[in-house]
Amino acid sequence: MRIFSPPLVFVTLLSFFAPGSFSIENFRQAFPIIEPAPGHTKLRLSREGLEAIEKITTPIAAVAVIGPYRSGKSFLLNQLLSLSCYEGFGVGHLRDTKTKGIWVWGTPIELDIDGVKTSVFYLDTEGFESVGKSNVYDDRIFALATVMSSVLIYNLPETIREADISRLSFAVELAEEFYGRVKGQDVAFEPAKLLWLIQRDFLQGKSVQEMVDESLRRVPNANGDKNIDQVNQIRESLAIMGDNSTAFSLPQPHLQRTKLCDMNDTELDPLYVKRRDQLKSVVSSIIRPKIVQGSLVEVFNKGILDRCLKLYSDRMGKLGFPISENTLQQAHEGSKVAAMSAFDEQHFGRHHAKLSAEKLVEEIESVYKNFVLANEYQSSKLCEGLYTSCEEKMDQLQVLRLPSMAKFNAGFLQCNQSFEKQCVGPSKSNYEMRMMKMLGRSKSLFIKEYNHRLFNWLVGFSLVMVIVGRFILKFFLVEIGAWILFIFLETYTRMFWSSESLYYNSVWHAIVGTWEAVVYSPVLDLDRWAIPLGVVAGILVLYWRCYGRRKPYLAGYLFLEFISSMANKPQIRTTSSALIAMIADEDTITGFLLAGVGNVDLRRKTNYLIVDSKTTVKQIEDAFKEFTTREDIAVVLISQFVANMIRFVVDSYNKPIPAILEIPSKDHPYDPAHDSVLSRVKYLFSTESVASGRR
Repeated sequence: MRIFSPPLVFVTLLSFFAPGSFSIENFRQAFPIIEPAPGHTKLRLSREGLEAIEKITTPIAAVAVIGPYRSGKSFLLNQLLSLSCYEGFGVGHLRDTKTKGIWVWGTPIELDIDGVKTSVFYLDTEGFESVGKSNVYDDRIFALATVMSSVLIYNLPETIREADISRLSFAVELAEEFYGRVKGQDVAFEPAKLLWLIQRDFLQGKSVQEMVDESLRRVPNANGDKNIDQVNQIRESLAIMGDNSTAFSLPQPHLQRTKLCDMNDTELDPLYVKRRDQLKSVVSSIIRPKIVQGSLVEVFNKGILDRCLKLYSDRMGKLGFPISENTLQQAHEGSKVAAMSAFDEQHFGRHHAKLSAEKLVEEIESVYKNFVLANEYQSSKLCEGLYTSCEEKMDQLQVLRLPSMAKFNAGFLQCNQSFEKQCVGPSKSNYEMRMMKMLGRSKSLFIKEYNHRLFNWLVGFSLVMVIVGRFILKFFLVEIGAWILFIFLETYTRMFWSSESLYYNSVWHAIVGTWEAVVYSPVLDLDRWAIPLGVVAGILVLYWRCYGRRKPYLAGYLFLEFISSMANKPQIRTTSSALIAMIADEDTITGFLLAGVGNVDLRRKTNYLIVDSKTTVKQIEDAFKEFTTREDIAVVLISQFVANMIRFVVDSYNKPIPAILEIPSKDHPYDPAHDSVLSRVKYLFSTESVASGRR
């Protein structure tokens, strides 16, 4: 920031000067700065006033007086400068205005402001509402005085009218732009202090500050008058200037106004002289050096540039990153056009506007680069997350418990589709290449290991099913099927020296097709549900083994039915409460008891006899006779080893119920040659006596 030096805002306007050179010897006089062009429609610069200002090397402050014509502005300035009408600003007594444009007193007053030596210039302005001028002309005078001055004295006769408030609309706009918007910050342009000066104050009962406050209060507008609304808006806007405005009043200096220039202080009203001196002190206390950064046009355009740049940033900020490069470029072009259009509508000047427009373009391109970087970062972040997710998915598919090509292909396709759909922005092409390479490697590795893992899994599965079919399900077809699968897998690979040759066999393809159909489908993923389904199946098998097995007597019943039919004898009926009796060693009896065959009634009477080294032949014979004579027993299971100990008794038994079945034991295998039942069957198909005439 620099203090407002001699060129001040006028340097901004030097590019418009007409060439010429003046040599001023006496600066103790008033010089025009701004003069009206013919017709009072435009303003032009005067070299004389600028030369008077350019000689100043210290910081500058300006006090400008504005107000209606014929309101005593020039006389007031002469009073503040302690000058007579004949040596100071020209004072007119005619009906038309004396001062044309804006004039400056060539010799500034030197003041020490906050320890800084400051040159204070006083500016006289052409009065408002004079004959032969347009409203636009008055506004321009008012605008220039506002931006040039440090203290703006609004000179009003007697009272404040609504028209006087309306005149402040331009000052309000400046305050809102350069003061209210950046209050408390380092401002590029500091507006003038506004001093309301009421001359010839005859009002009693209220201070001038109260009168100003009352004039600035909002006026009710029940009928919706547009003019009243406009003035009310100015009243409300003046509030933002807050402590930037002051009110003061001066009484009438003398009744004979036309002779004021011929009077000295002793002839003027003492109260006026006192209040005038107070006014000088007030002006000195509120005046500050004019502060501006760069030229005034640049100051105005800087605010517009900032707003246009914010417009661009706001529009671009609404984009949800990441997006494609084309979309970002289109949004950039659209936002840039909108910002430049807004600047073209609001900028000041031509040469400086061109420079400001070029600067705006540079700023927009700089901000655009930041958006490009942000889009690249978000795109890279998103695509990296998708790539990592797919990589983890492929790693999981490589180690499936149940290898499935269909499941791998489904996961492969899902990863590829999700990446193509979700990965957007400038990083997509780079990650797309990495994705294809990763998926290709994963698929090649899976295919290479798939057949080998499936082969090992099927070999293990066939062995497990052999055990399950024999010892758990006890279903012969399951065991046979498992043995066939195991033998095929083992013998084929040994016949052709390697398992790879198996993979081209049509049987293997059929096995793989069946496997894929069972392991994975859109409805059921067996790899995911294998363990829960295995647990459920185990529970069902255990339940079936414990509670769902066929009743023991049913086998004996069917066997007896077969024997009776072969012997052309009538079918022997048994009751549903028939039991199975057992005579065998301890291990065999224990096994049957665990299977639920044993029975103990209320009288502690059992249907089994455990034979050990202490059991006598007499005990075995008694138990055999007891079991064969009981009506509640349908079948007697007797260990063949024990039956040989009482062979004569066993072979002598010839009743169909209970049936006698000889079974093997742990240490003694079963021998069909000694089975009495088989001997009876052979007898049915032979005319000769079997086993030495035994019946």
